[in-house]
Parts: sequence; C-alpha cells; structure tokens
Amino acid sequence: MAIPPTNLAGSIPRPTDRERRVLAVRLCNWVGEVVLALPTLRRLEAAGYELTLVGKGWAPGLLAGSGWPVTVRAKGIRAAGRQLAALRREQGPAARAPSAFLLTKSFSSALEARLGGWRGVGYARDGRSFLLACAYPLPRFEHAAHAYWHLASCFLGTAAPYPLVTELRPSADQLRRADAILGEQGLAGRAFVLLCPFSGADDREGRKLWPGFAELGRRLAARGIATAVCPGPGEESRAAATLPAAQQLVGLDLGVYAALLSRAAAVVANDTGPGHLAAAVGARLIAVFGPHSVRAWAPLGARVTFLQEPSGWPSFEQVTALLPL
Repeated sequence: MAIPPTNLAGSIPRPTDRERRVLAVRLCNWVGEVVLALPTLRRLEAAGYELTLVGKGWAPGLLAGSGWPVTVRAKGIRAAGRQLAALRREQGPAARAPSAFLLTKSFSSALEARLGGWRGVGYARDGRSFLLACAYPLPRFEHAAHAYWHLASCFLGTAAPYPLVTELRPSADQLRRADAILGEQGLAGRAFVLLCPFSGADDREGRKLWPGFAELGRRLAARGIATAVCPGPGEESRAAATLPAAQQLVGLDLGVYAALLSRAAAVVANDTGPGHLAAAVGARLIAVFGPHSVRAWAPLGARVTFLQEPSGWPSFEQVTALLPL
C-alpha cells in the first residue's frame, strides 16, 4: 500500500541510479528506543540506503555487530551541526541530496541537521516543521516502535507490517569477550539468571523498580542457582546491597552486556534498557512492569513474558513461577 506523503516543508529529491543513496540517521537518546528502531534501520538499508548513524556515546558498542558506521554526537547544537557538515563532506560528490532521517522528535535535532546541510526527514513535532524537508504528522500507535517504522513507510512511500520481534546481533568479538568473562567468574557452562534491578536515569523516584529483586536473589541463592548483575557506573553499591550473592560483571559496553544476556538461562528486568537488549538477543526475558510503566514501551521478542498488574506490582510468586529452573 502506498503512503501519500504529507510534505509540510518541501520535498526530498530521490537519487538517480548513478548516485549513492546516503542517509544520516539521528538515533534516539535511550537504549530501549534504539533497540526498537533496529527493524526500521534494517528496512532502510534493504531499500538501498547507506546508513551513517549518529547517537550517544554508548551507541557504537551497542551496534558494533550491525556493520553500520556510528558517530558519537558532539555536545551542543552548533558543534553537532558542524559535525554533521563534516559527515556531509565525507560522502563526496556522488552523494547528491543526502537526507537525515530523524528518529528523534526534538527541535534541536532538526536544527542540527539543517546546520549540517542535510535534508531533514521526521515527524512534525516541537515546532520544527520549517526546518525539515519532509515533515509528517505523528499518528497514535499501539506500540512506540511502530512510530519509527511508520516514519520509514512515509519516507519510502510504501507500507509494511512491523516485525513481531526486534533483533540485535553482538559482534563476534563481543561474544568472545562475554564468554571470557563468564569463564573468569566461574559461570561458563552453568545455568545462571541475569538480574536487571535498575531503571533509567529518567526514573528519579525509583517508580519503575520492582521491589522483589532482593528476595528473588536470596531465594535463588538458597536453591544454589547462580545469578549475575551488570551494574552501570555508580550502581555497584546498590547492586551489592540488593543482590549480595550475585556475580557483579562491571565495565561492559552495551554490546558485551547484550552478549551476556544471550548466554543467560533467564533474565528478569524492570522497565529499562537492558530488558530491551535481552529481548533483542533472544533471551528468555521476564519483563516486570509496575503501575507507572507504559505497555507501549514494552520489550518485543519471541521469548518475552510481560508482567503488569492493573494496579500495584506483579507478585514475587508470579515472577518465580516463570523461571525455567
């Protein structure tokens, strides 16, 4: 089915057969959002576009296995604009009318693309339509991932169903590093549960933290089941206090973290980025959402079990009944 574009600010010239189809992609600022956008990125690549990605400092590690070049965004709008201008020049004269595909919805990301000389493509949000070459209205969606996919449908002029799962592929080196870490910690060849008891930086009041993690860690330790936790910077002391029996695996980039999640017998995670990582690498994930989490941001995967009660938290018994141990 064709998607009639709603051009609020000009149009995107289509490359000819002799021209390279270059597309700069401004990644979202949260790990879960980037994971949910992976099918959209692969769709754009399958349509013949050469992707050059721009995102946060953790993005290169997360996407190391994708084969896409990833540039860490410079801090500040003007610096980011100059950075995009440099990326534009690097494409050379064969890349005519290059576009910037904005997964972000902010005014600043559209301004950076304009300053860098890219024709912006994105949703008409935050008063930025006049900065974009193509601005599309943002419909309501059942799941947040569908918005990225729909933007690609508008840009490509063709609709398609969103895949039921996301897929993240750690690099071969990241898988080797993960296996080496498991060997060093005595977890190689053992069935272990990887616990993700934290939430994102936006959860300043801890409203997305399932209160059953400490008890879960104690029960698993009493049964002789190995557990592991991968705290981020500054989370080490909380991890030790909440899960004293768990092996702490620290200092990991997100690709190695994802590789470790793929090796776990099961993963239990709050509403947070590592839950999306676990779903995308095919781990058996129990996603525990509380009353302040939104189901539209749930991880998508073939082995995901989603738990959320109409009010309050899922019980400890509901979670442990799902563990395959």
